[in-house]
Amino acid sequence: MTSATERPEPQTPSTIRSAAIRLIATDLDGTLLRDDKTVSRRTIDALAAAERAGVEVFFVTGRPARWMDVVSDHVHGHGLAICANGAAVVDLHQGGRIIDVRALEREEALAVVAALRTAVPGTSFAVERTGGIHYEPDYPPFQLDPVATIASAEELLSLDAPNAAEPILKLLAFHPTLAPDDFLVTAREAAGVHGSITRSSPTALLEISGLGVSKASTLARCCAERGIGPSEVAAFGDMPNDLEMLSWAGTSYAMANAHPDVLTATSGHTVGNNDDGVAVIIERILAGADLP
Repeated sequence: MTSATERPEPQTPSTIRSAAIRLIATDLDGTLLRDDKTVSRRTIDALAAAERAGVEVFFVTGRPARWMDVVSDHVHGHGLAICANGAAVVDLHQGGRIIDVRALEREEALAVVAALRTAVPGTSFAVERTGGIHYEPDYPPFQLDPVATIASAEELLSLDAPNAAEPILKLLAFHPTLAPDDFLVTAREAAGVHGSITRSSPTALLEISGLGVSKASTLARCCAERGIGPSEVAAFGDMPNDLEMLSWAGTSYAMANAHPDVLTATSGHTVGNNDDGVAVIIERILAGADLP
C-alpha cells in the first residue's frame, strides 16, 4: 500500500497493454453521467454486464459522498466509490458511509488560504469535511446546505470551529473573474507546496487535497489491496482532476467532450458523455474486440 504522500508509478499512455481488464475506473460528471446528470439505460446495462463478467467497477469522482445518489442505484458487487478526488473511499451499499479518509491537514489548509489571499485577491473558500460543507459568505455553493456554517475560512478552520473534529477532505477556492486554467496555474505556483490542487468545474473553482492525494493515488491503493496492477485497469475521464488517473491506468480514455489537456495526454478517445462513451468501450472490452 502506498503512503499518503507517495505518488503511484506513472504509466505511458501510448504503451500498448495486453493484459485482460479486471477493473474499470470511471469519473462521473462529464464522463459516465449525461449532462442532465442521469445514467443512460445503455450505460446501466454495460456496468451490470461488466460486473457479471467479473470486472470490478469503481466510480472515481470529485463529488462528496452525499452527492453519490446519482449512481447509488447502479452499483453492483463491491459497491465502492472513490470520492472527493481521492480523499474518501465510500461504501455505496451502506448509504455512502465513508470507510477510509486521506485528510487535508488543518495547518496546510490554512497555509493555502493565506497564500491564495495574497496571490489572488478576491478568492473565496469552502471547507469540505466528512460531515458536510461549510463556506464563506461570498462563496457560491453548488447547492445551498441548511446546516452549513457560514464564516471566514480562517474561522471554519479554527480549532474552535463547530465541526473541527471532522477530518478535512478538501478545501475549495473560487474566483469570480479569473479564467479557470489561469487560476489553477497561479494557485499551484502560490500554494502547491501545501496541497494537491486541481479542478473539475467549468468555472474558476479549484479543489485542494492533501499532498499526494489524488484520484490516481487512492485508486492505486485500492487496486493494490485487490492484487490488481495498472495494466489491468481501464480508466475514463474528462477534466484535469482525471489526468493522473488516466496516466496511471494501463488503458485510458478521454471523452470527446474532455478538456484539451486531457485529450492531449490520453492515447485513447471515445465519444462524448451524452453519447454513452464509457458504455461503448465497456461493450468492446467485454466482447474482446480491438480497442480504439
